[in-house]
Amino acid sequence: MNFLGNTKYLLPFIVLTIGISCAPKKSLRLQELQIAIIADAHLQDVYGELQDSEYRGVKNPKNGGYALIRTMGSQLRSTRIFNENYFAFLAALDDIAKRNVRYVLLPGDFSDDGQPIHLRGLKRILEDYSERHGLSFYLIHGNHDVVRPFNRKDGKVDFLGEGGKRQPIMSHLQMYVADTIKEHPVIVSRDIQNLGYYESTNHMADFGFFPKEDHIYWESPFSDYTYDTYNFKQAKEQASLKNRSVLLPPNDVPLPDTSYLVEPIEGLWLLALDANTYLKKERSGEENDSKDYPNTGIGHDNLLETKKYLLDWVGKVVKSSEEHGKTLIAFSHYPMVDFTNGATPEIDNLLVGSQMQLRRVPNNKVAELFADAGLKLHFGGHIHINDTGITTTAKGNTLVNVQVPSLAAYKPAYKLLTLREKEIMEVETITLDSVPRLDEFFNLYEQEHTFLKSISDQNTWNKAVLTSKNYHEFMTWHLRELVRLRFLKSEWPSEFASFLLPISGKELLALSQTNTSEPLEESLIKIKNNHNKASGYWIKARESANKANLDFDRFDDWSGSDLVFDLYRLRSADELAFDDIGLERLDQYRLIIKSFIKQGKSISDNDPMLSSMLELLKMFQKFMNGEPSDHFQIHLKTGKVIPLNNKRTY
Repeated sequence: MNFLGNTKYLLPFIVLTIGISCAPKKSLRLQELQIAIIADAHLQDVYGELQDSEYRGVKNPKNGGYALIRTMGSQLRSTRIFNENYFAFLAALDDIAKRNVRYVLLPGDFSDDGQPIHLRGLKRILEDYSERHGLSFYLIHGNHDVVRPFNRKDGKVDFLGEGGKRQPIMSHLQMYVADTIKEHPVIVSRDIQNLGYYESTNHMADFGFFPKEDHIYWESPFSDYTYDTYNFKQAKEQASLKNRSVLLPPNDVPLPDTSYLVEPIEGLWLLALDANTYLKKERSGEENDSKDYPNTGIGHDNLLETKKYLLDWVGKVVKSSEEHGKTLIAFSHYPMVDFTNGATPEIDNLLVGSQMQLRRVPNNKVAELFADAGLKLHFGGHIHINDTGITTTAKGNTLVNVQVPSLAAYKPAYKLLTLREKEIMEVETITLDSVPRLDEFFNLYEQEHTFLKSISDQNTWNKAVLTSKNYHEFMTWHLRELVRLRFLKSEWPSEFASFLLPISGKELLALSQTNTSEPLEESLIKIKNNHNKASGYWIKARESANKANLDFDRFDDWSGSDLVFDLYRLRSADELAFDDIGLERLDQYRLIIKSFIKQGKSISDNDPMLSSMLELLKMFQKFMNGEPSDHFQIHLKTGKVIPLNNKRTY
């Protein structure tokens, strides 16, 4: 998809005169209403200004402006990019406005670490699109929006400075000592601190967190009025964060919960759930750390113990929505349903370290409780993946969880929800293939790469990323380098990675024809050396390819390294990755998986390579066979999800 260029934010010194539209919202028809959902924008204001420092950023010769951007090296080692997603966010909003969509949901991580400079930039953008296009934005916090419930010291060592060196920026003095060879002296600015609940929420107060006069209805888990007794003055009084705070053991102070329900148009209820939970830890002794409550990081699993009141409130909201004939759409930062396509056992058995964010898979009980509370549809983020998950309980209740991709990760996209007939929803995934101004900082990255080469840095990134012609290609490179520079080192057992990565597709297919009596490593040695005992494997491999109508020689076009990269593409994008991988390659993978299974391979402690290979292939197979996640209908009454595109399934 191509987007029109946005020149509104070309230079940092453009001054905008902005306001928020208060046009009546009761005249729109609910049927055919569209809602856009953008998750994990992680917006950093690349042209923002530090209010308490003369430092302006690195000068960009391309336009004469100064940019506050992070290094390419840091981007390619992070699960999100930091710079180009700024332009992607503008492109997405332009596309949404062009489609005449009125409502936009941002389910968390709308900012990057809740820093004042970035919140100001985000607020400026949202206010501008509200004024110019009549968009209404509804936000809920993620873990990167409120890092701690109170203001906290922070900083980044990897801003890009002059000459390609890193530029550390810290919120307070004496937080960091710069490396004089690789870095410029530290810049200090409070604009880089993490803001707590009160400050962050007040920055974004106009975007759902508090009631407005033009809302038909608004409530929080702590409101004591009903739909029938609602009045704006009372809602405003009860909406203060002080009145929306709760004391959770072992905390010694009440902390806010910014969950809310809003009716912006007759008949539509938007339910925003704040699943962040911060529990007190022992004091470190530092002056600014006396109230340091870390996020538990387990999202909706908190509802099983510490935030049970939120589940009770959801049940009341569902019941009230049914009594008053409202269409209820829930969104929050965290997933409610397993997002691994059932591959959790294989991931746990094979991978190490962060294990594809396995810790973030919600407890099955969470989905069951929400479903039995009557919730039918939820949009989540946090994982930076495209996925659809379905849970049906023993009572016959079904919850559909739609995982919204991030604009800052592969494959960048947002979701477009269309309300069709009663209890029928249509979801379309809008990918951002082309983004204006993509290469705005590429010349600065060239300087960074040149500097890294000059000091013989061992972790220099692949300069080919700067040949990207569009955003799709750029984000594909981001994932490729992320796998190479981070995931292969941190998530894969070294012995199995060394075994797998160099194997050609042909050799892998031949390996799938071996018998179980010989260790996989020994079979591979014979196959590579064309040992006479391996001739039968080659013959069987060619025959199986021919039988599947596949060109055997084309299996030589890829290696185990490509297979691992495609595994991460599927894990990140689900069926959106099919076109990128190609149907022929997918058929080749499917044949290899089928051949291993057909040979009766079973997990064996005596052959660790075989065990790992089987775990990998079962994981791969599950990643290829998820619920529809690109363009589909959701029938809320039955819980059925029906694909509306022609993409193949496996």
